[in-house]
Parts: sequence; structure tokens; C-alpha cells
Amino acid sequence: MTTKVVNAGSMKEGSYIIVDGVACKVVSMETSKSGKHGHAKARITAIGLMDEKKREIVLPAHDNVEVPLIDKKTAQVLSVSGDAANVMDAENYETFDLKIPEELKASVVEGAQIIYWNILGEKVMKQLKSKAEE
Repeated sequence: MTTKVVNAGSMKEGSYIIVDGVACKVVSMETSKSGKHGHAKARITAIGLMDEKKREIVLPAHDNVEVPLIDKKTAQVLSVSGDAANVMDAENYETFDLKIPEELKASVVEGAQIIYWNILGEKVMKQLKSKAEE
């Protein structure tokens, strides 16, 4: 697994975190100071990057949490069949199948350049690469 460890109190909205073994994006982060001898608590609400499920954790702000290291890579679409595309990585020429997200189904065609993320060993198609980026 490609992760790093950070302090829970340093998390911000929009950053990534691993909750219950699933890579998630933080949508809200609250810290609350407890009583005279207590510890500050961090309440983190996050949405799964793969399954879009909402997850919430509460832990001491001084605790450490795991953060996924996300590889953002480019690939070329070789063929499209149904809701999957066979793609080739632009760097190492590895070919593999990716599920096409609902919002990209109309625009993913043979020869198109896409950006995919490698998150904890899972690959997911994120967006079409525009001509200006090439």
C-alpha cells in the first residue's frame, strides 16, 4: 500500500484519508476542545473515492491517520466495449481495462487520452484529457 501517516488534527477539507481501509476525500473537518484535562477531538466526514459512500470518524486530534498517495497517470483508449475501456498507460505501455464513469460514457472513444488514478492498487478513470494539456 502506498500511504503516509499524518496527524488527524492537521486534516483539511478536500484532502484524502483512509477510513476503514477505503480511500476517501474529506468533506468536513471539525475539532472540538474538551474539558479541563481532556483532549481535543477531531470529527472527520469523508466520501469514498471508489464507492461514493459517506463515512464518519471521531478520534483524538493528536492521533495519526493514514493518507493514500494517489498516482495520477495518462493513458490512451485502445477500445471501448459496453461500460469498460481497454487502455494503455502512456509511460510503461501496460494495457488494462477500466470502468467508464457515467459522466464520461459519451466522450470516451478509441484514441482518446484519459487521466486515471491509481489508488491503493485500484485504477479508476477520472477525466478526459483535453487537447490543450497534450
